[in-house]
Amino acid sequence: MRTTLTIDSDVEQLLRREMQRTNRSMEAVVNDALRAGLGMQGKPPRARRFKVEPHDFGFKPGVDVDGLNQLTDEMETEEIARKLAQ
Repeated sequence: MRTTLTIDSDVEQLLRREMQRTNRSMEAVVNDALRAGLGMQGKPPRARRFKVEPHDFGFKPGVDVDGLNQLTDEMETEEIARKLAQ
């Protein structure tokens, strides 16, 4: 099918870069991009890859980092008990 499309300038730049990168014609690049885009209809978008970045919290040696959640729970329990006692 032959047709005329008006392509936004940002899309044109991407299209031209892909043509240059792959050394392929505009027709081939556009057809592949449309196939890929239209093939995604009805499918959930792919989630971004989750990356864990470690962080040094600066705890001094001997601090039980694993016990901090337990300490927080105990403090919350004490606070709730104090409020209920009022």
